[in-house]
Amino acid sequence: MMNWTQKEASLLKDLKGQEQLCVDKYGKYACQAHDPELKQLFRSIQQTEQQHLQTVTGLLNGQMPQQTGRQSQQTAQAANQQDASFCPTQDLTMQQAMEQDKYLCQDALCTEKEVSGAYNVSIFEFRDPQVRQVLNQLQSAEQQHGEQLYRYMARNGMYQAQ
Repeated sequence: MMNWTQKEASLLKDLKGQEQLCVDKYGKYACQAHDPELKQLFRSIQQTEQQHLQTVTGLLNGQMPQQTGRQSQQTAQAANQQDASFCPTQDLTMQQAMEQDKYLCQDALCTEKEVSGAYNVSIFEFRDPQVRQVLNQLQSAEQQHGEQLYRYMARNGMYQAQ
């Protein structure tokens, strides 16, 4: 059982809130996206964010995470419960659909940058090296999400370097 300083507990609460927002956002974005590839990308990231939420919640409760295949299975089942039947459909032109998908990607990429930054600050504030390592792994996963989003955007003409 870990005992957190007030600052560590506060940082974990912030990270938990950010991860919950990511889970919710990616679930909604999977429904709103028009491109099936993008829908799948959002669902995949949502599953990972759900695992992050469970890890941060465990840390907040004083428990070091234990990676198991069972946890991943439960996470996948929970994320798949939100299927297309809950997604409203819209009649949009192809151009409007692409613009909406681009907006979703841009917002998701900004979110990943924000969450990665929150992990970066937290890593420096924790005393326990094992916890710092866990937070570093979570931050790395957030950066991978950003890379996945960037690659999708670049492939589909949604990202132009200025």
